Amino acid sequence: MNPTDFPGDAPMFENIVRPSVPALDARLGTPEFVLDHGFVRLIDYMGDEGAIVQAARVSYGKGTKGVNSDRGLLRYLMRHWHTTPFEMCEIKLHVKLPIFVARQWIRHRTANVNEYSARYSILRAEFHLPEPGDLAPQSRTNRQGRDGSYGEDEATVIRHKMTTSYERAAATYFDLIDEDGDDLARETAREVLPLSTYTEWYWKVDLHNLLHFLRLRADPHAQKEIRAYAAVLCKLVEAWLPTVWESFVDYRLEAHTFSRQEMDALRTYMREVREFAADMGGPTLCLDGVTDRERVAFHEALGEY
Repeated sequence: MNPTDFPGDAPMFENIVRPSVPALDARLGTPEFVLDHGFVRLIDYMGDEGAIVQAARVSYGKGTKGVNSDRGLLRYLMRHWHTTPFEMCEIKLHVKLPIFVARQWIRHRTANVNEYSARYSILRAEFHLPEPGDLAPQSRTNRQGRDGSYGEDEATVIRHKMTTSYERAAATYFDLIDEDGDDLARETAREVLPLSTYTEWYWKVDLHNLLHFLRLRADPHAQKEIRAYAAVLCKLVEAWLPTVWESFVDYRLEAHTFSRQEMDALRTYMREVREFAADMGGPTLCLDGVTDRERVAFHEALGEY
């Protein structure tokens, strides 16, 4: 069959042009430094917002429509957790980070990772040393967090203890692998190094899973050190996909999910407020910066329609 004879509204083949986002092209290969020795470096990316809406509309056999309708569709997809179209975009990063951050990061098992191997290569004597203001006692209410602060003298003593420990570990490591010394295998010698040691990896992930990562790691409850990396990734996504980022902030980062009981209480309260406002001639509830569909859905959720 000749492609021009393919039935239906959609052509069987179409001209393909690789999407290019100038804001991201300008960042390619340039490291964004994080913590004391770390960085995030953009290696490559695939897709743009057009790729997302195109994938969402593929059943119609048509390409993208207009800017306004695209924005509404992207927000609809985000609001209703239609995640597959977001998988059409991918990003590849070169990241240098402390091992203790890497162990939190790698819990997100939905990416492709290739890490620097300390079995084959020699690790640098680079360790993360917290800033004095980042040192705090163990929280008494949160077993995986810190709370409070130390005085300047206390922080200085703690940092000195940590530095001394790092230096001792590094000296032991290099002594163990020295060919004129113990000549211990690198895969074994690395065991003496602390979790603060820096490692590197290439990390490739699709947008859906990247946003899931950011929803957890950009949250104020996440450990501060991994939040520093998440902040860099947030800026990358905002530059890459501004409308997606806007909807992600609105519906994930700064949104709150109510339980059934909370919604019942909220609807009862809003009904009483509306009745009081109607009697007093007061203002009505309104939303700014949302689509008509979002506005209707909001009022429906509150039982107003």
